[in-house]
Amino acid sequence: MEVVTPFIEVADAIEEVGGTDLNLCYQCATCTGSCPWGYVDPLNIRKLIHLAQLGLEGYEGEDLWKCTTCRTCEVRCPRGVNILDLVRSIRMMIGETGLIPQTLRGALGSVKSDGNPWNGKRQDRNKWAQDLGFEPFDKDKHEYLLFACCMPSYDPRSRKLVEATAKILKAAGIKAGVLGNKESCCGESVRKIGDEELFGSLVESNGNIFKENGVTKILALSPHCYHTFKNEYPEFDVSIQVTHMSQLLAELLRDDRLKLTKPIETTVTYHDPCYLGRHNNIFDEPRDVLKALPGIEFVEMHRIRESSLCCGGGGGRMWMETEFGKRFSDLRIPEAQSVGAKVLATSCPYCINMLEDSRLNLNKEDEIVIRDLTELVAEALG
Repeated sequence: MEVVTPFIEVADAIEEVGGTDLNLCYQCATCTGSCPWGYVDPLNIRKLIHLAQLGLEGYEGEDLWKCTTCRTCEVRCPRGVNILDLVRSIRMMIGETGLIPQTLRGALGSVKSDGNPWNGKRQDRNKWAQDLGFEPFDKDKHEYLLFACCMPSYDPRSRKLVEATAKILKAAGIKAGVLGNKESCCGESVRKIGDEELFGSLVESNGNIFKENGVTKILALSPHCYHTFKNEYPEFDVSIQVTHMSQLLAELLRDDRLKLTKPIETTVTYHDPCYLGRHNNIFDEPRDVLKALPGIEFVEMHRIRESSLCCGGGGGRMWMETEFGKRFSDLRIPEAQSVGAKVLATSCPYCINMLEDSRLNLNKEDEIVIRDLTELVAEALG
């Protein structure tokens, strides 16, 4: 009779819940050598995968939740292992034992109760819409549903992104509506943290609301929302056309639908968000936008495009404390300054949040500013 140990059962279970490449890994350690944690506080992802192959025997600590799901390891893996699916699946297995870090349990609880991970009230979601001229979505009136992410409703810095977006859409003659507090978090971080059940309920809830309101096109401000609607909702039979704001901006400028009349006399560099770049290969459109801005001198940092350094906010890290000096974004500010940039631009509210924190912590307020593409385009409109 074959004897099946509990550890083998765990490894089999990891494969069943999505970690199908578990035994494809041949332990070359390219992932560990590629991980941005190596610059500040090494994360041995190779060891983690090996422990999973052995049924997680000997696993301890919270290292598993250090992964920011930046995908640097995955794009360099010589075996093509879907490492992020492995991480997510292992998190699901360990999370079922109640070992999810406390701060992440708080974020998940907030999503369950109020539809966002920021402990904000549901009635405050999209509260900015009326002040900025956004009406309730009407399929006969609006070309897009604007899905602005949770952050503009609960994070004051991110509010500036929707203010800039309102100005841009009005200038281009584009009609976009909102769903108010009927919508919930897209669930990207929820899934990466390891709560697949909650993610499924968010997909069902948002999918039903999209269908009831006749939504066919979404305009997303966050790469995390863009990625999730485009690549993960279809797994649950919710398919909808989604455009990221950087793509729309590039199209509008290419078609001469925006008149940029105010020069911005400064030197700008660009930080590639992981979920826009490595996850979805959107590298050129943001750069096309920046190069089209009058007065801009555009310069590149050393680590760009597929090799861009993660800001550190993905994979649930946005809701976990990372001590000063161990934040990837702490490294990014000096990199931008080293090429003479006075403005560090990006196209993701997570990146904006992380980079702003580092700019303040490094006492660089008077030396460099952080701007989203939407803010720069809105400024150039005059």
